[in-house]
Amino acid sequence: MFGLKSKQIKDGVLNHWFASADNFTLSPQEFYDSAEKEIGALKVPGLEISRKEFAEGGLLSNKRVYLRFIRERLAFDVCAAQFGTRYFFSCRTVYSPAVVKIWHILVVALLFSAIFYGLEQLLGVKLAALALLGLIVGIIYLFRNLLAMGLDDVDASLLKIPAVGPIYERIFRKDSYYRQDTRLMYLDTIPAIIEKLADDVTASKGCKLIREFQTAPILGELYKPLPPRQQDEKK
Repeated sequence: MFGLKSKQIKDGVLNHWFASADNFTLSPQEFYDSAEKEIGALKVPGLEISRKEFAEGGLLSNKRVYLRFIRERLAFDVCAAQFGTRYFFSCRTVYSPAVVKIWHILVVALLFSAIFYGLEQLLGVKLAALALLGLIVGIIYLFRNLLAMGLDDVDASLLKIPAVGPIYERIFRKDSYYRQDTRLMYLDTIPAIIEKLADDVTASKGCKLIREFQTAPILGELYKPLPPRQQDEKK
């Protein structure tokens, strides 16, 4: 759906920005609060913000809290943490593809079977079949035109429903220029703010932020990475 290669879909992480600072200390919660406040003020449509715990190692290892921004199936997992006398910031762009599984289809089939059984008891076999067909056609029409009808909240809710969500997204949910543009806007906005905040908090304490590693997001052949921004080259 995004033109991603199978390897990228399997890996999940599209982009990983990482930077560090020497002799610097900061409460991760303080950085997360600042990022949450600044990004929340932008009122990005459909954006959800949360704190998520990831294990530092194996099953019984300590948990590390990350700040997560998620919109549709694209999430940013942000980490700020001490590492000895050094400090690091990271921001991963994570894509969770919509995968239609056999059990999804079975659940939907059972649901329609139950509806047909109920209609049959009331209307008989022939009328029940016609009513069910009309219901299916109506659902397909609704699914294909939710955004055109201004039902953004219904669209967002459907994406979260188990079984129904993946089928709706992969088969019925239309992509568009606007969705592609807003997706790219989202991909550009969140990391840019995280990087600026990391720059600002380190500079405020007289430390220099060192950008060490960065992989570029690749959304198919149409979206090739650009060279670093001019302001980054001067630093």
